[in-house]
Amino acid sequence: MFEQLSERLQSTFKNLSGKGRLSESNISDAMREVRVALLEADVSLEVTKEFVERVKERAVGQEVLGSLTPGQAVIKVVQQELEKLMGSENDGLNLSTRPPAVILVAGLQGAGKTTTVGKLANLLKTRDKKSVLVTSADIYRPAAIKQLETVAGSVGVEFFASTAEQDPVEIAKNAVEHGRVTSQDVVIVDTAGRLHVDGELMEEVKKIHQAIDPIETLFVVDSMTGQDAANSARAFDEALPLTGVVLTKTDGDARGGAALSIRHITGKPIKFVGVGEAMDALEPFYPDRLASRILGMGDVLSLVEEVERKVDKTKAEKLAKKFVKGKEFDLEDFREQMVQMQNMGGMASMMDKLPGMGNLPQKALDKVGDKQTAQTIAIINSMTPHERRFPAVLRGARKKRIASGSGTQVQDVNRLLKQFMQMQKMMKRMKKKGGMRGLMQQMKGQGGMPPGMGM
Repeated sequence: MFEQLSERLQSTFKNLSGKGRLSESNISDAMREVRVALLEADVSLEVTKEFVERVKERAVGQEVLGSLTPGQAVIKVVQQELEKLMGSENDGLNLSTRPPAVILVAGLQGAGKTTTVGKLANLLKTRDKKSVLVTSADIYRPAAIKQLETVAGSVGVEFFASTAEQDPVEIAKNAVEHGRVTSQDVVIVDTAGRLHVDGELMEEVKKIHQAIDPIETLFVVDSMTGQDAANSARAFDEALPLTGVVLTKTDGDARGGAALSIRHITGKPIKFVGVGEAMDALEPFYPDRLASRILGMGDVLSLVEEVERKVDKTKAEKLAKKFVKGKEFDLEDFREQMVQMQNMGGMASMMDKLPGMGNLPQKALDKVGDKQTAQTIAIINSMTPHERRFPAVLRGARKKRIASGSGTQVQDVNRLLKQFMQMQKMMKRMKKKGGMRGLMQQMKGQGGMPPGMGM
């Protein structure tokens, strides 16, 4: 998300930060670029105009022009205003009520409501250790009820059955009552969507809301619909007392206009963003972290949290013990590192969160892409256990067999082996230099990146 906007803004501010002094003229030119960048990112005209005016007002004041580093001061102002525009801080779910805490999920058809219900249930179960029950009050869309039942089963939460012959209001009431009787912590009610906002849809969802009195009423919206997302959020907010918004499909949205417009237009916080199809691909929305990423400053906090959640600690400990015993890093270990990286959303997702990665040349970025990671795993999977443990045995005939089995060329196998040898050397150096901290200090002094990254 925000790739286009991020590139434009970083280019604009790179020119500013290179100037020793700034004038009102410099700032006006930069703000013109910012305005175009926001509009191209599908941010509404109303939001763009107000944002640019606020930044310009602060930028031409003593805060920037009186600064010793005016270029950096402008970037700081833009970052602060981006945060303010998106809500300043993460606004989590409010579950402080007598159980079960009821969450009503509404939105248009095709926005990803049912999948979001499953992701939300999974997040509450795994992160917050809550018992969760889900139900579908969507009696119109074919197989909607069955879809939610399947999703609930995949994440291991209870499903309250319903049928297309029942009344949606009764389904919701019965589910909440069942949740109370069975001592569930949270009940999530999925409602019907339409292809567009209409009176019938609004009337039904109002009745459901009135019947179950949810503590959270979330509007699910497809981020790729841009300004339409903000407009439909406003329509639902006028009909329902929304408590927050969930933006879906942000991994496929290069513009990101919805994220910058919704809070301003509805006054309601974005609570979560969908970042992929997997059931664990729902993340809390942090405006400060996202503003940082847009401006190329990275998002190390989110990366650390992702490592905590998704890295298999048992396998990591096993690898650590292997090194302690003096055993060599082999191709099976290398493959395991690649798989762990994929579990975290791939190299692209990781690099997006690291500061300064936006400044790397495209040729360098291409060499560490997710395509290369998948190719590496495929090549190693085509090897025998003996070959993975003892890569020195890999000669011409074996390499041809491995290339054929993985759908690659012999030169791809050679390239992988070269990267692996660099990685192996790095692991040996790490042990000699006192672990990861010592190695990182050494690399910092050399101004380089880790070997094996193909840079």
